[in-house]
Amino acid sequence: MSITAGMVKELREKTGAGMMDCKKALTDTNGNMEKAMEVLREKGLAAVAKKAGRIAAEGLVESYIHGGRIGVLVEVNSETDFVAKNQEFKDFVKDVAMQIAASNPLYVRREEVPTDNIEKEKEILRKQALNEGKPEKIVDKMVEGRIEKYYKEVCLLEQPFVKNPDLSISDLLTEKIAKIGENISIRRFVRFEVGEGLEKKEENFAEEVAKQLGQ
Repeated sequence: MSITAGMVKELREKTGAGMMDCKKALTDTNGNMEKAMEVLREKGLAAVAKKAGRIAAEGLVESYIHGGRIGVLVEVNSETDFVAKNQEFKDFVKDVAMQIAASNPLYVRREEVPTDNIEKEKEILRKQALNEGKPEKIVDKMVEGRIEKYYKEVCLLEQPFVKNPDLSISDLLTEKIAKIGENISIRRFVRFEVGEGLEKKEENFAEEVAKQLGQ
């Protein structure tokens, strides 16, 4: 099948891959657009694996304020200052900051969760399962499944992307590494919420009026 410039352009727009890579993928798949996309995705994932070990010490610190009540600071690293100035990278960092504001993760990745926390969570989940009357022989398997759910709640990379729940943040990160061509790492973040951690005082209006009247 003859590969046209229009086909190459379409594939490039869909994948962000280079023109020569798109042309080769289309040639290798006899012009099948879907198969060519799969080839490029596989190639991109292989490239991501190679890039993962490279040092990323440049990047951006992004801030995001939501409604004056939630604030986020996040550091996302790239290998070069050139990529840090790239609009695609900037948009990704903004999306990460918004994700943190919306989903309130506690850690970037599961390796950061303290072992003590996991063991405590497992103990709680085990007791819950037993209290639900689940057979002892399947409790451990249930606990492991629920721990995976716990990771998705507290670890940023495990969470579904708020703009596209079919993707995890880890999937989104992998896509960006493949597209931009450099290793990218979400290093750290802080999230503030107004009143968080403070015990709010409950006022009894009737008692307050009585005090003011000297009763």
